[in-house]
Amino acid sequence: QVQVVESGGGLVQTGGSLRLSCTASGLTFSNIFMGWFRQAPGKEREFVATIRWYASTTYYADSVKGRFTISRENAENTVYLQMNNLEPEDTAIYYCALARGGIIIQRPQSYDYWGQGTQVTVSS
Repeated sequence: QVQVVESGGGLVQTGGSLRLSCTASGLTFSNIFMGWFRQAPGKEREFVATIRWYASTTYYADSVKGRFTISRENAENTVYLQMNNLEPEDTAIYYCALARGGIIIQRPQSYDYWGQGTQVTVSS
């Protein structure tokens, strides 16, 4: 059974940093994307960033470009999201997700497996 586990959330002040991590198991890592979404109360789930696994090609939402960095470590089946210069608007539950095959990268419906989420809160 595929399992996705993320961690690293917490409470920070505006301008602070956090690093999220996500480890997956039970899945063959071929032709997959592994990425991050976030969802704030009362809002739709929003694309943040994703990485094409073997090529290490990265994609970012405009709202986080230049502040967040996604990376992967093949040996650990792990993806990271380094978040710098955090803003109150970044407050949300952050979810790690995996997609197989061809996808529209920014659409949650493209992703097949999801973690349980980790809370990120940025105070003003």
